[in-house]
Amino acid sequence: MKKAGTAGMKLRVLVDNNTYIDRYYLGEPAVSYYIECDGIRLLFDAGYSDVFLKNAEALGIDLGLVTHMVFSHGHNDHTRGLKFMNERLDMSGMEVIAHPSCFDEKVFGEESIGAPYSAADMAAICRYRPCDRPWDISEHLVFLGEIPDRAAFEKRNAIGRTRIKGKWQDDYVRDDSALVYRGEEGIFIITGCSHSGICNIVRYAQAVCGRKRILGIIGGFHLFEADERLARTIDYLKCSGVEQLYPCHCVSLRAKAGMMEALPVKEVGVGMELCLDGQTVL
Repeated sequence: MKKAGTAGMKLRVLVDNNTYIDRYYLGEPAVSYYIECDGIRLLFDAGYSDVFLKNAEALGIDLGLVTHMVFSHGHNDHTRGLKFMNERLDMSGMEVIAHPSCFDEKVFGEESIGAPYSAADMAAICRYRPCDRPWDISEHLVFLGEIPDRAAFEKRNAIGRTRIKGKWQDDYVRDDSALVYRGEEGIFIITGCSHSGICNIVRYAQAVCGRKRILGIIGGFHLFEADERLARTIDYLKCSGVEQLYPCHCVSLRAKAGMMEALPVKEVGVGMELCLDGQTVL
């Protein structure tokens, strides 16, 4: 039972690669979560298409009431849905929070893989807040900003190229970030792809929030092979005592299978609801 005065958070999965049998929502290889906490309504990432809008409507969620948006990074499987939202809803009053490099151009070969809008566009569309350092969105929700590199086994890999201040360079996705629920009893971490490394994110979230206990983690971890990085990631998360793990989006079946041998892995699919009562994930 929730204690009087204890904060809580509710999260609904609007977009994921996976859908559940007999639950007729749409899936795509992308991410979008709807979060309610501290009286605010927050959209974390917007997927690749208008699927998140369709699923929200089917779930009875009015995205016109969203007060905040957070982008984990600038790749189009997390940001492209933004253009559909902007076409259909008034975003002028929404506060949009992202790393300053999130809306820089990104290409892979000849293909654009970045966001549909530039930072200047975003400033005209909404209340855009670029943050490369931790930012308290509300009493219990924290945007981490740029994630420091700490774990030697989580070496960043370049994914295409990006143009920063007019210059093209290899893109190490420095704009990758995460959102954290900071409760009295511990933290719950929400990621997009974890290009920074999920262990780097965990360590930084603990330091920023001043909490060691990890109530749970949901998101993509960008792990595909049964290799040394996966093994060391599993060891790290096991030692950290993570209580619930929801790997999805960019985590292969092979990687999930390896995690399930040592960690409390849960299935994720569109429509899934997580309720955090301040102490436990229900």
